[in-house]
Amino acid sequence: MFAAERRQLILEMVRANGAVSLRELARVVQTSEVTVRRDVRALEAEGLLDRRHGGAVLPGGFTRESGFPQKSHLSTAEKTAIADLAAGLVGEGEAIVVGAGTTTQELARRLARVPGLTVVTNSLLVAQALAHANRVEVVMTGGTLRGSNYALVGSGAEQSLQGLRVSRAFLSGSGLTAERGLSTSNMLSASVDRALVQAAAEVVVLADHTKLGSDTMFQTVPTELITRLVTDEPPVHDERAATELQALADQGVEITVAGPDAESPGGESGPGHRPRRDNMPLPGQRRTQPGGHSGLGPPQLRSAAALAEQGPGERARVADLRRR
Repeated sequence: MFAAERRQLILEMVRANGAVSLRELARVVQTSEVTVRRDVRALEAEGLLDRRHGGAVLPGGFTRESGFPQKSHLSTAEKTAIADLAAGLVGEGEAIVVGAGTTTQELARRLARVPGLTVVTNSLLVAQALAHANRVEVVMTGGTLRGSNYALVGSGAEQSLQGLRVSRAFLSGSGLTAERGLSTSNMLSASVDRALVQAAAEVVVLADHTKLGSDTMFQTVPTELITRLVTDEPPVHDERAATELQALADQGVEITVAGPDAESPGGESGPGHRPRRDNMPLPGQRRTQPGGHSGLGPPQLRSAAALAEQGPGERARVADLRRR
């Protein structure tokens, strides 16, 4: 197939689906991902599509957001590896919040095995993944359903989070930079994510390498509030992702990287298939919680309901955890 024919087919696929992964494009046009990446760059230079999230999407700049069907097929191996590592940060009896997204959905599937866990979420997909976990309590926010990502948004969702305090928030987004932090393309989603952040003592961002260096319209979590980033290992040619990781570490964000061996057969961690977990030795001070703890040890809160019953002294201690 000539280059012009390849590029026309790539363009038709993107127009038909809204977003297509490089892997899928390479399979359909029967060539390597390196060649497809070159074709996508050429089409982007002509303004015919945009490169996003390990694939190609319709042009639209900061305001465009792919729907769930398109996102679910992008960077699937990377999301699985990230979810495996992130699940290891959650302890028995902990109370957490989990935001909407395809990566957080993968995380939820692994959290079903954590006994005594309480998960507060605005994502129908996260709740569905935990629906049959008999040792996990799921608390849904209120709000209006946003069909493109199966999330509850709006004032109802935000108000239901007022007064809530949990140990940790797990969030994803459309882009992540050291300058602005985590961002997304939708204003309603960004507003709910900010409310989730306010409810948590620590913020863990789940983002594959294709989101590093990408900036979208609405900021959700500024860099100074991000405790830890769980990501996958960028390809050697991806200088932008490597540079962004360095810049995030310089600002005190802990970086946990899933190596090439992070994924196990079937997407689950089993005997002999433990994900590699690297805390990158990059410059930048590691932020700690009061008392010298990084916050990644034993959970400090057992459930959202138990926290609400604590006395003033305990609530003051938890409030101290929010101070950076």
